[in-house]
Amino acid sequence: METIQPLLEQAAKASRIIRRVSDDDRKRLLEVIAVGIKENSEKIIAENKKDLDRMPDTDPKKDRLLLNTARIDDLVTSLIDIANLPDPTNQVQVDKTMPNGLHIQKKSVPLGVVGVIYESRPNVTVDVAALCLRSGNVCVLRGGTDAFYSNTILVSIIQDALKQLDLDVNIVQLLPTDRKYMPEFLSAKQYVDILIPRGSQQLIDYVREHADVPVIETGAGVCHTYVEQTADLQSAAEIVTNAKVTRPSVCNALDTVLVDNTVATPFLSLLAPMLTNFNVEIFADEPSFKILSGLEYPYLVAASEEDFGREFLDFKCSIKTVENADEALDHIAKYSSKHSEAIVSKNAEICERFLNEVDAAAVYTNASTRFTDGGVFGLGAEIGISTQKLHARGPFALEKLVTEKWFVKGEGQVR
Repeated sequence: METIQPLLEQAAKASRIIRRVSDDDRKRLLEVIAVGIKENSEKIIAENKKDLDRMPDTDPKKDRLLLNTARIDDLVTSLIDIANLPDPTNQVQVDKTMPNGLHIQKKSVPLGVVGVIYESRPNVTVDVAALCLRSGNVCVLRGGTDAFYSNTILVSIIQDALKQLDLDVNIVQLLPTDRKYMPEFLSAKQYVDILIPRGSQQLIDYVREHADVPVIETGAGVCHTYVEQTADLQSAAEIVTNAKVTRPSVCNALDTVLVDNTVATPFLSLLAPMLTNFNVEIFADEPSFKILSGLEYPYLVAASEEDFGREFLDFKCSIKTVENADEALDHIAKYSSKHSEAIVSKNAEICERFLNEVDAAAVYTNASTRFTDGGVFGLGAEIGISTQKLHARGPFALEKLVTEKWFVKGEGQVR
């Protein structure tokens, strides 16, 4: 294949077709896809194994690549949840008749052709397709080579469902993974309405810097948890451990712990054995290094400047001691990727300062950052977590896959 232009042309043409599909039929389509995925779970697992076998066990992205029975069941549940969400399109936002008799409405309408570029996560294939279909959009998917076999079978199941309902299979497309097609995709503003990169900071930066098509970033997550001196230290240790170890390869996992120096010793005494159980490597500043050395923490490294503001995506984190909330807020302002940030504290005033002053898509008091997720927030699923401020911020879900359009009806009026 010399060019992907024919595929993009077909996608643009298909966007007119899906806009004619009723709300009930879009729901039914997702239900048919859910049945197809459930019935083909063994085939999906077999194809996924081909991808897994090509990735070393030491690669932290392997967990993101895995599709097992439980995760496939989650995909099926997510499809049904999305089907049951209200239609975000055709919502009347303005409805008025002007003095000259013109009837003017503003309604929500689909974005059109949504391009998504992502890495190593085949569940994204289903989530993105479902969200786009439910909101009347075409989606053009460009997954990574790591998930080639998994993505291919998932898209084939989705396209089979489109065929069953006599719909154009080009409503959901999977582009080739060859990098030579990337510049063409990024410059296809005649056919693609919006691009959404989901993956590493390197991928996001590349798309933002080279795309002619408008981009919504679903940013990397450099997530902090600040343990303030009034915190319940046992609870703080459990929150930090949960945020770090439950799924370290995802964007809402913890990267840096900030702790007031007045409680650093008792807090780290509680935290150390919890993280030891998961072989978490700690990059510690000088005061916390001294404390953890005294505790004989086995996976300890002296932190350098590069270890703050770093997204680890692994069983690794950094720790920094701070004087007070002001220093913690300054540190977060300097190093945060504006994804998810948390404070553990009993001081209501400091908690409110944290919530109001920290510039991030999601801010937490006394809870794990691992909750930043479209499904957990009751949105069904999400394409990613947007860390920018225009159009969408936080879980980029069904409600944001629309834009606005003005409908003006007249009876011969001229200006």
